[in-house]
Amino acid sequence: MAKPKKRYVCQVCGSVQSRWQGQCPDCNEWNTLVEDAGAVVTPFSARHNLRGGGQTVQLVGLDADIPLPERTSTGIREFDRALGGGIVPGSATLIGGDPGIGKSTLLLQAAARIAGRGLDVAYISGEEATDQVRLRARRLGLGGAPVKLASATSVRDILTTLTDGKPPSLLVIDSIQTMHSDLIEGAPGTVSQVRASAGELIRFAKETGTAVVLVGHVTKDGSIAGPRVLEHMVDTVLSFEGERSHQYRILRAAKNRFGGTDEIGVFAMGEDGLDEVGNPSALFLTHRGDSVSGAVVFPALEGTRPVLVEIQALTVRLASGATPRRAVVGWDSGRLAMILAVLEARCGLSFSTAEVYLNIAGGYKISDPAADLAVAAALVSALSERPVAAEAVAFGEVALSGELRPVSHGGLRLKEAAKLGFERALVPSTLKEEKGGLALTGFRTLGEMVDSLLGRG
Repeated sequence: MAKPKKRYVCQVCGSVQSRWQGQCPDCNEWNTLVEDAGAVVTPFSARHNLRGGGQTVQLVGLDADIPLPERTSTGIREFDRALGGGIVPGSATLIGGDPGIGKSTLLLQAAARIAGRGLDVAYISGEEATDQVRLRARRLGLGGAPVKLASATSVRDILTTLTDGKPPSLLVIDSIQTMHSDLIEGAPGTVSQVRASAGELIRFAKETGTAVVLVGHVTKDGSIAGPRVLEHMVDTVLSFEGERSHQYRILRAAKNRFGGTDEIGVFAMGEDGLDEVGNPSALFLTHRGDSVSGAVVFPALEGTRPVLVEIQALTVRLASGATPRRAVVGWDSGRLAMILAVLEARCGLSFSTAEVYLNIAGGYKISDPAADLAVAAALVSALSERPVAAEAVAFGEVALSGELRPVSHGGLRLKEAAKLGFERALVPSTLKEEKGGLALTGFRTLGEMVDSLLGRG
């Protein structure tokens, strides 16, 4: 066992001496040195003491006069919106989505537009040969773009190639699950390989200022495959969503250190790749010529963008004794059960003998609690076979007591609805002051709205 090292500390000035003295040599006070047993020094602690031997790190204040990096536009407005305004130099972005959703197509289009402005762009594919990437680019009309292509899976080979000269402005890795680092044992796609490969690429991005975009595979439940730490390591996590049976795609930001996390970009898959959708509401609203029972329009809010979607409900009466079914597409099934319970307990409606089907038109997915009132209105309309006016929208949160609570950005939702030709809005009574160009019908409780739809006094 290592012998403790003694030291003597002055009780007046705090100086430390290796041996006892009657007078402190620093403050010249007498009888102030007191023995203090220092920490036990062992060979292990001597080798693993991290308080010395390193390089000094430069500390910079928040108010330092240092030019900040400017964002690089991808040339695709919807992509820039999801990123928060463009790609930040030296950033690491992870984009995930189902197979065939359009991740490689979107990144190839963005890479071609950035390279067309004179910036160096490198596209590294670990899943396709360079000829296959060129064939896809030619199909998209991007055959003449000056993008540098390579097919490689070794991180060492990729970084050696990129550091032999001027680093590119943008590096696309398709995909991170195919990359392999010879510093770690294991097959590509394993947890250790994904973590090590991503760490080396992110370090390259921070040191050189190259913006790195990593394509990530997803599991069957929609989460990005590999270690969870991968999402913590990168600066931005984008999720590419949509049904392959529908033409639209939604690019959603789940994490963004340089912008908002609720912004979305909307695309439509066409013959020449992904096209931007300037008015997303047109995708999710069906033709509304005549009023149909069970259909209500809800102004959803994605970040700063309002999107009008149609909520469709259908109820089917069953014979006594049969177990009713509850089917939901695009909304939370637990929240549907809560709305049905409030309608039965607070409004006197019975859904216990009816099957309930709820669908968000166009395959859109909603998590906004403001959809409660629109869902309740659709359910009441379907049960009573009384259609809600085609020119009306509805939004508001429903409490378990039946009270209608206001939601955020009510004026922005009303303004978007008025822009698309709607004339009325069913809202909580506290939103009466926010006109937005629509005739508002305010309700204090859910029961008041049910009475209005059913024509009860």
